Amino acid sequence: MALKSTKKHKFVKAWMKEHVEDHYVKEANRLGYRSRAAFKLLELAERDHLLRPGLRVVDLGSSPGSWTQVLHEKLGPKAEIVAIDLLPMAPVRGVTFIQGDFREDDGLAAVEAALQGRKVDLVVSDLAPNLSGVEPADQARSVHLGELALEFALKWVQPGGDLVVKAFQGEGFQEFQRTMQGCFDKVYVRKPKASRDRSREVYLVAKGLRAAPG
Repeated sequence: MALKSTKKHKFVKAWMKEHVEDHYVKEANRLGYRSRAAFKLLELAERDHLLRPGLRVVDLGSSPGSWTQVLHEKLGPKAEIVAIDLLPMAPVRGVTFIQGDFREDDGLAAVEAALQGRKVDLVVSDLAPNLSGVEPADQARSVHLGELALEFALKWVQPGGDLVVKAFQGEGFQEFQRTMQGCFDKVYVRKPKASRDRSREVYLVAKGLRAAPG
């Protein structure tokens, strides 16, 4: 037990050292973003022309709120932003935040109620499962979250709109990518510079939702 505890302590200590010295952590602190994840969305948005003033956007898995901050900053005061997360999130001015579980009917209904029947231009999802350490199970949960985000987008994104989904490369990833390609004009696999090199994390950026037949 002592040996295991020592290894864990060394891992935590190494992680903290890396975190404190991380360029994106320092930049997030300097610019007032709540986490380094802000730079992932900033890079994706610039590369794939995702953000324009006045858009209506849903942010899935928003806490602690760095992506929500970027959306508010880039979309301006006329934008409509609805965010949801299981965890609490400090308010972002002009944003409707729902603390709830997007995977459950109640959480989904709360988001839909906030939209009041209005279609959206963009859905962004930084949802990730709580990792169990069992890779096949964690991968399956990740793909499932992506599928839920896609299902939501197909219902609420207007034709021509966009979707950004966090994903992890592994079993089921390519099948999910092909499903997205069947719904959007273009789907790109992106790994922002702010994503850690050792992580299997990527983002699927889907552009131009096709209108449903008929």
